[in-house]
Amino acid sequence: MTDIIEQYRRATEPVPAQMQAWQVYGAGMDNLGREGQPESIPVPEPGKGELLVRVDCNGLCFSDIKIIKLGPDHPRLKGRNLRQDPIILGHETALTVVKVGEDLSDRFAVGDRFIIQADVLYKGKGLAFGYMLPGGLEQYTIIGDEIINGDEGCYLLPLQDTTGYVEAALTEPWACVEASYRVQHRTNTLPKGKTLIYLAPGSNLASVSFDGLNTPSMVAINDSSDPYAKPAREMAEARGAVYHSVQDAPDWDVLVQEMTGGSGFDDVILVGTPSPELFEGLAKSIAKGGVMAILANEPLARPVSIDVGRVHYEAVTYLGARSGSVMDAYRGTRGTEITPGGKLWLIGAGGPMGQMHLQRAVEMPNGPSIIVANDLDLGRLETLRDRFAKSAETRNVKLYLFNPHSMEKADFEAQIDALTGGQGFDEIGVMVPVPFVISDAARRLGHGAGMNIFAGVGIGTMATLDMSGIWLNGHRYWGSSGSTIADLRVMLQKTEAREVVPNNSVAAIGGMDSARDGLQALMEARFPGKTVIFPQFPKLPLTALTDLHKVLPNVAAKLKDGKFWCQEAEAELLRTYLSGKGASSEA
Repeated sequence: MTDIIEQYRRATEPVPAQMQAWQVYGAGMDNLGREGQPESIPVPEPGKGELLVRVDCNGLCFSDIKIIKLGPDHPRLKGRNLRQDPIILGHETALTVVKVGEDLSDRFAVGDRFIIQADVLYKGKGLAFGYMLPGGLEQYTIIGDEIINGDEGCYLLPLQDTTGYVEAALTEPWACVEASYRVQHRTNTLPKGKTLIYLAPGSNLASVSFDGLNTPSMVAINDSSDPYAKPAREMAEARGAVYHSVQDAPDWDVLVQEMTGGSGFDDVILVGTPSPELFEGLAKSIAKGGVMAILANEPLARPVSIDVGRVHYEAVTYLGARSGSVMDAYRGTRGTEITPGGKLWLIGAGGPMGQMHLQRAVEMPNGPSIIVANDLDLGRLETLRDRFAKSAETRNVKLYLFNPHSMEKADFEAQIDALTGGQGFDEIGVMVPVPFVISDAARRLGHGAGMNIFAGVGIGTMATLDMSGIWLNGHRYWGSSGSTIADLRVMLQKTEAREVVPNNSVAAIGGMDSARDGLQALMEARFPGKTVIFPQFPKLPLTALTDLHKVLPNVAAKLKDGKFWCQEAEAELLRTYLSGKGASSEA
């Protein structure tokens, strides 16, 4: 007799005519579903070049909340009439093929299992899964040419037979965490790009070298009387670049519009220590994905206001060097991985993504020796202690958990100073989208340190930072949003090699009917970890793992160490609901 779970995995059972789905018709929770419930809609039939897949598991993400809050004003949904053409959320999914279009029969088979890279590019257009393309909060969905033959190849990644549904689905958010430690900056100017070279008055650098730079298509340089202007002009002339003379202290908006059509400069090279006002103006002129390289040996007169949202979402990068060589700035800057044996501070570590950062740091080979993790929620701090203290101790990692609001600011800072010996941290990860928090934490960066601005701070979010540390102390600020298919592939490899355990991130589970409550709980930060939905089991109630013994004691009995989700618990859940014992209506 075929095991009930094995039969489910093979996906040979008949596909129903109807399915449940949560459709979004506009902004606000009232526009999710109909009268607070999922809808019954027809299961689509795949075309010749399409797959019909079953959604086995879907993790809830704060990105889903952003869509609910913004509706058609979400940047990825501009111009879409959600009333007439609703979307279906969900991009952290584990999928199983149940039908194969005839043109794909040589590539796919019923029972094949996949995860999906959500950021889909097709013919140069972004069509993210769970945004423009229907996502995982429906029981079945179509996978079309956009995903199968996307600009970067197929966005489906196959799973091993031994990989669980939950750990597969949560590989996607884990890939976003992994991606934030794989951020690469350009090690040279953009070939054929637009470059602005700005010479700050009164620089005392001995010399300036532009040797080794890629050839730009256009170079704009200010103040032709400055002695450093000559090598810059000679570089432009020797490379055949179009040369423009720029006045000192221009109207930056006008300059960017006239010189770049409003897109900004790909590279801004600043020679000498500018006034704070000049620095802030130059920062406005950087293009998306652009680099500002500073050559200086004196500090700014004061901290400056920087759009940290652009660092996070637009990959704007600030590099620096104390020498007069531009290449020293581009190539001499630290990477974004955690320093082996170093000191790490994670701010807002109690949330779902913060816990992933903490788990990664605790469990990584050659990780930090000291980790400070703070959160304002005492319950979440206790969860961190319960989940990670033993693991940290086993690995000889000193883990310190703080609630800054539970003590005087001076006492908190004294404790931080004591833990770092007054030398600051090697890395600071910020999971809180609050400008003051970013500004305040940046004061604790040590020599050669970096700040991972992971929180989803919107473009236009200004934080006051002492950017002098970039060229005087080797500081770096970086951010990332989402992940690439390469990041997802790396994370899946780590998951299937058991180097990382995404299951440990789970805090609550639920069925399709409870997905709306799960999203509300996410909005309210009700659970200290990830919530995962099993779309095939509609009546599974939304349940925290800490309460699972009250609802499904047989599944709770299988939790690892009595607290962590695992494949044994997942198998027991599947067996319970597939046999019809989970709820009478699903018998």
